[in-house]
Amino acid sequence: MKQTMYDCYRSWIEIDLKALQHNIIELISLLDDPQQLMAVVKADAYGHGAVQISQKLNQMGISSFAVATLSEAIELRENNITGDILILGYTDAKQAKLIHQYQLIQTVVDYEHALALEQEQIDIQVHIAVDSGMHRLGLTLAQIQKIKTIYSFQYLHIQGIFSHLCVSDEKTLASQKYTQYQINNFFEIIKELKRDKLDVGKVHIQSSYGLLNYSTLHCDFVRVGIMMYGVYSSKQDQNNNKISLNPVLSLKSKIIHIHHIQKNETIGYGRTYQSDKKRKIAIVPIGYADGIPRDLSNYGYVIVHSQKVPIIGRICMDQLTIDISDIDGVNEGDIVTIIGQDGMANQDVETIAEMSHTISNEILSQLGSRLPRIIKGGQLCKEGIINHINQK
Repeated sequence: MKQTMYDCYRSWIEIDLKALQHNIIELISLLDDPQQLMAVVKADAYGHGAVQISQKLNQMGISSFAVATLSEAIELRENNITGDILILGYTDAKQAKLIHQYQLIQTVVDYEHALALEQEQIDIQVHIAVDSGMHRLGLTLAQIQKIKTIYSFQYLHIQGIFSHLCVSDEKTLASQKYTQYQINNFFEIIKELKRDKLDVGKVHIQSSYGLLNYSTLHCDFVRVGIMMYGVYSSKQDQNNNKISLNPVLSLKSKIIHIHHIQKNETIGYGRTYQSDKKRKIAIVPIGYADGIPRDLSNYGYVIVHSQKVPIIGRICMDQLTIDISDIDGVNEGDIVTIIGQDGMANQDVETIAEMSHTISNEILSQLGSRLPRIIKGGQLCKEGIINHINQK
């Protein structure tokens, strides 16, 4: 059998840099300024590998990043990621020294959090979170005086203020009205702060769907997450700006064992699959510990030799079983595509999410850390995408 670069891998993820570059260009086309793009690389860049993705984005000229946790931010800094790194989630005030040390930007999630950070007496950069109607984190319009007080703190250096739209991905009239309600709340706070001649810093409220469906909002940043990776959260999602996105991630494994079972024999835990005739089956070394949803047991499929074949039996922690009875010439070592394209056959992550009764974001972010990420796709623009666009 011909040796390939993947022989040493059990299962793996492929990252297509050309697709990433393409998506960045498409998304930037909706912005007034390419530097408005803030790349969201939390949850290991939605399963794509935060360090590898961020390094490539730095090469493209992107200098604004968002993560969820302090540890995610530190990992980027320790791997030489330059530019602003905003921590979107809560960080205990006792960690202020690390925020300062790694030159990070911390989100202030409420007034008490701001007070605790101030009491540490360590200079840190912050963005203020506004609760415009999602009722998760942030200060509300009714707390405008507390927001103004935070601007007077000595050790908190406010670099920006932001909110989050909770139904910007939905096109119903009710959702559009609620999104506009959130937008009005947010910008009323901005207006109040500016009335007092306070420097609000960078303003941002749009994430991926906010950019697609409310692109006329003029903010300093747009936090782009799922769309950057060429994926929609759901197949049902609709948007106002029809841009072309290409999936960045493919998930692959290989056949490690082939054998036959007879009629009426069962497979796997719980004996949930029983053969109706003699079957040729193959074992694939990937399972739910790698992020394959158990909901696909006896329901989902993979691609072998450009043909879709069913998953049979329960998906195990480290393995799954497929039925290859209808395909000739399959051998041990042959590649199995779980997410991605093989010839004319394709399985996108949105389909897997739909079959698993969830969203693409969850499927991607649960891909296991034991899956190596292999970078493909050639060279990036020598001068970086951002500089390339600015020069046009």
